[in-house]
Amino acid sequence: MSTFVRIAARQHPLIFRSALVRCTYLGAPDLYLAPRFAGRFHTGATDHNSLAKKHPTEQADVGTEGIHTKDRKPLQSLLTQVDAVSTVPQEVRGDWVLFHPVYSQEEMKSVEILHKEAKTISDKITYNLVQLSRWCFDFVSGYKHKPLPPTHNMTTEELKEKGYILGETAWLSRILFLETIAGVPGMVAAMLRHLGSLRLMRRDSGWIHTLLEEAENERMHLMTFMTLKQPTLFFRALVLGAQGVFFNMFFLAYMISPRSCHRFVGYLEEEAVMTYTRCIEEIEAGHLQKWADMPAPAIAIDYWRLAPDAKLLDVIYAVRSDESTHRFVNHSLANLNPSKDVNPFAFREPDMIVKGTKLEFERSEAEQYVQESHDILARGSNTSEIKH
Repeated sequence: MSTFVRIAARQHPLIFRSALVRCTYLGAPDLYLAPRFAGRFHTGATDHNSLAKKHPTEQADVGTEGIHTKDRKPLQSLLTQVDAVSTVPQEVRGDWVLFHPVYSQEEMKSVEILHKEAKTISDKITYNLVQLSRWCFDFVSGYKHKPLPPTHNMTTEELKEKGYILGETAWLSRILFLETIAGVPGMVAAMLRHLGSLRLMRRDSGWIHTLLEEAENERMHLMTFMTLKQPTLFFRALVLGAQGVFFNMFFLAYMISPRSCHRFVGYLEEEAVMTYTRCIEEIEAGHLQKWADMPAPAIAIDYWRLAPDAKLLDVIYAVRSDESTHRFVNHSLANLNPSKDVNPFAFREPDMIVKGTKLEFERSEAEQYVQESHDILARGSNTSEIKH
């Protein structure tokens, strides 16, 4: 029987996937397929560093070349848990999600609150829509966003009562709701561009992947904060309604004017950077004592490659950096022609020092950035500059 299996594996290598590490048969109880046919197997895992492949004799890092059976816990524990990270392999340390930046402490601290002045009619409309949406949400949630008095001797409780700050529970509710909405635009835009590419039978010029990365990144924000709180049925109902309305409105708007939609998201991310900056300030000022020394969730440590002893504050710094990235990318995409121009961030993105202190690339800057990416690819000598 073992001879038959070996012959079949040679003739049909795709049938014998790498997951079949060990097959037990009556005639061959210790038959190992993977070592003999490893060169013919495809793990199904995305290669995030295809321009700098490992040498065939070099040992793979755990999780980065595909999930090995030894990286997993027993299936019953992964399938029956009901927490936010139940579907994530608990011991995998590798690129098991789409590309996302990993930041240094200097980069996370470099983010600034910036605003793009609305000059055109379409920009003014989108900016006012964002401000209206924020006002409505602030009104419903009771968030007043009042600036703190320059000199005050109020206690934390008094500041909460007068609407100057939020408590931990209110912050969590606000963040969870916002992240359920923030993950919609990238997915809708990617879906429409994907369908357009299929319908017109032409390439997309690199936009789809960047938009999917944004949607995935926002969803990971939600999964991270879900480890801190389980929403009520009423909260989930609000999310369901808001998501349904926003999805359909953004879907229709993107078919009419993609550039305006990217500008809308850029302005939305400006508000997100402002919100997370306010949250960081309240933690560092000692107003959110429960969060001051709270350890970072395991999913956040893995996702952003944080230190093992990282705190929740480090997570919020990383989330703010992500929002700054989305602010920069969407404002830049809004300056391009979505039907003709190449996505300048298809191969790489500027570092966080640039994205945290600069609002956007103008079209000429985007063109220059694409040319620099082509030069890097042509040289092939500094592949660390390429993000995938």
